[in-house]
Amino acid sequence: MDVNNKESYEKGIDVLKKLTDEHGISMIQSYKDISPEFTEMMISFGFGTVYTTGSLELKQRTMLTMASLVSQGAFEQLPFHIRAAINLGISPQEIVEVILHCAAYAGFPKAASGMRIARDLFQELGVELPGESS
Repeated sequence: MDVNNKESYEKGIDVLKKLTDEHGISMIQSYKDISPEFTEMMISFGFGTVYTTGSLELKQRTMLTMASLVSQGAFEQLPFHIRAAINLGISPQEIVEVILHCAAYAGFPKAASGMRIARDLFQELGVELPGESS
């Protein structure tokens, strides 16, 4: 790893520590057994560069990431980022509204899948569902 990548990698680890716990970090590092290069790229570029460049706050970036994942149908990664959102103090209602917004741009089937994942994760974590408080 060259000096620039090492700096980005360390920034990426710092971002991950704000987003998740040790389990989440080890989940990302679990790709090392198949491709250490992929793991380094994901941490260095994905979290060390993309998440730290510019003026957006970490909460905004996390909300954008959730919207992007729902829009792409990349549902396997969505629970990680919903957990990160909760860890950052993004409310369940805000998470639901991000997913709801995707319905207009990515379609109702993708938004419905995102809602199901959010609901199941909220229930698993013991988080009150936004619809229960209305």
